Parts: sequence; C-alpha cells; structure tokens
Amino acid sequence: MPKIDIANVPVDTRTGYPPPFDRVVFGRERKRLGNAAGLDQFGVNLTRLRPGAASALRHWHQREDELVFILEGEVVLVEDDGETLLRAGDAAGFQANSGNGHQLLNKSDRDVVYLEVGTRSKHERVEYSDVDLAVVRDEQGMRYTHKNGDLYR
Repeated sequence: MPKIDIANVPVDTRTGYPPPFDRVVFGRERKRLGNAAGLDQFGVNLTRLRPGAASALRHWHQREDELVFILEGEVVLVEDDGETLLRAGDAAGFQANSGNGHQLLNKSDRDVVYLEVGTRSKHERVEYSDVDLAVVRDEQGMRYTHKNGDLYR
C-alpha cells in the first residue's frame, strides 16, 4: 500500500559529518518518508529542527536540486547574500551547481517542521561553503573529504 504510516517511520538524528562539524545538526530530527515509500529517484524528509539547531552546514550540490516547504514555525535561510526568514507556508528551492551555499537555522524558541525534497544522484559532490569539507558519492560509496580530496580521518 502506498500510504506511509508516518507515526511509525523511525526518527533519524544521525549525521555523517566528522567532528567537530557534527555538532551543528544536534537537534535535527528527520523522518525519511521517501525511504519509507521505497523511492530511489528523489528523497523526501519530514524534518524537525529544535531551537538552536541547523539543517546542515552551509552547502550546495553539484548535481542535486533541493526544495524545502515550511510546515510549522519559522526558520532563517542563510545563503551567500545573507539571511531570509521563512515562515509556515513558505518554500525555497536550490538549483544544482548554483555555488550558493545554503542552510536553515532555527533561531526561534520553538520547533520548526518542514519538508525537504531532493534529487538522488548516484554521483554527487557537495561543497560546504564555510569550512574545509566536501562529500563525494560515486561507485566507491560516500565519503567526507577535505576540499583538496584528502579523506577525513
């Protein structure tokens, strides 16, 4: 049956970020709805950010588009050109290979809930705008590297 039992989708609080970068997403909780439905061409997450949490480090994808739709609360979108407040009912999209790093920050005193939708490319590189970090996904799997390609250990 295609209906997803959202209440029974496990909450994922993990991150692959190496220390100390992993701290930025403390307080981020995702229910991976796309995985629960068996989707493999795009991902859909129902995400909750606790006060003070970030969606990710500021980043951009070379091959994957992303879109967020705010369901509850308000969050600050941080991009190269500054900050934009997003409230319930607002959406933002991020085109692949834009070079414009983005992240969502919950600067409020209540939870933010949003949907995030993104392409799933077998080959991908993500650049993190403010730190020496990149992620590469290819035939060898996914790995975090320095921007020069050296692996994080």
